[in-house]
Amino acid sequence: MITVEQARRLRKAGAMWVPGAGDRFVVPDREMDDDVFVVSDMTVEVHDYPGGKVIGFNGTTEWALDSIEQREVIWLPREEQLRALLGPHFQRLEAVPGGYAVVLTDGRYPSEDAEQAYAEALLALLNG
Repeated sequence: MITVEQARRLRKAGAMWVPGAGDRFVVPDREMDDDVFVVSDMTVEVHDYPGGKVIGFNGTTEWALDSIEQREVIWLPREEQLRALLGPHFQRLEAVPGGYAVVLTDGRYPSEDAEQAYAEALLALLNG
């Protein structure tokens, strides 16, 4: 999984998120940075309101968070989502000593974790 710091950098660089079932996210700066949530039609849903998207927590009784605006959470994209965002720049994922490397048309981005390698490649692409 990518780090919250990588996810923050991706958002700042312009990675766009349209929330959907199976998407992972964190709620930062509320003492829940280590808790990863997953959008699900049964538990966590995305609602479209005139003021923007709201992520709703359905049926939660453990804590008092019914919903939160999308802009207040940080998306943790999965490997296939990162690969899709790389588009035609993506060439391949390679196993390398100590981890993986994502190879783009114009560079190679190694990391211990495959998703983190994809995130670093996307950051390089978005930041030019």
